[in-house]
Amino acid sequence: MKILLTGGAGFIGSHVADAFLAEGHEVVVVDNLSSGKMENIPQEALFLEEDIRSPVLDELFAQEKFDMVSHHAAQVSVRVSVEDPLFDANLNILGTIRLLELCRKYGVGRFMFASSGGATYGEQSAFPADESHPQSPLCPYGISKLSSEHYLRYYEQTFGIKGVILRYANVYGPRQSPHGEAGVVAIFSSGMLQKKDVFINGTGKQTRDFVYVEDLAQANLALLNANLSGAFNVGTGTETDICTIFNLVKEASKSDAKQVFKEAKKGEQMRSVIDYSLIKSKCGWVPKTAIDEGIEETVTFFRNEIKNEAL
Repeated sequence: MKILLTGGAGFIGSHVADAFLAEGHEVVVVDNLSSGKMENIPQEALFLEEDIRSPVLDELFAQEKFDMVSHHAAQVSVRVSVEDPLFDANLNILGTIRLLELCRKYGVGRFMFASSGGATYGEQSAFPADESHPQSPLCPYGISKLSSEHYLRYYEQTFGIKGVILRYANVYGPRQSPHGEAGVVAIFSSGMLQKKDVFINGTGKQTRDFVYVEDLAQANLALLNANLSGAFNVGTGTETDICTIFNLVKEASKSDAKQVFKEAKKGEQMRSVIDYSLIKSKCGWVPKTAIDEGIEETVTFFRNEIKNEAL
């Protein structure tokens, strides 16, 4: 299968690219490198440095004749979405519509979309939340992801483009950026290893469902092979609070960092955990990496990164 993977130079997208290539698929990565890195892109993938809204993609679709689009390119910062909701909507909503229009024009029959199982549900009324849980986003980022989900359903109903929505929990692991407010495991790992100050936003009692990035990549592969449509949660069903993450990273990095608290972020929910029963029943996928094991792997990655930068 020939797959267009947007955002394939990024943290999650590059791991998904690895999984697709290992299965023997052809992968074309489109990424504008605004946050992704060249070194993340697998050598076996064809790469085009371009924005997903660029007219150049029309030529790419005409030339490559894709079987599927895996759409991971996005503005992913809650803080940025709160500060500039227009920018967030332009990239996340209009960018998705642009890709769906190209699929319609060039007969691409399948579309996999990376959504959010935390931001689209908002404050939960059930724990863990399954796919039928009400979606009430608390920030523009969550609104843009939910809007894109609706457009995907429209294009499936109207034009027959089979759409798969992957509602990710909080993803962590190697290659995640430690910069900005997203990715607390990466931020803590990089900061503690470099003996920098690290902070906990809010009380630290807010919980998240942390899923290891390689497990998530396998979920993408499982859904690709199953040839399904609809929305699927991809998480662990387990809540872990931020103070616990701090202590696990501290232990793995052998740090003497102290917990220092800052003001909570606007638009941040207190609890987030999702039920992965549906993808398990349909595809047999289950998360395999325990949180302490995944954090050990992540800390090791950042330790090697810091060593290489020092050479």
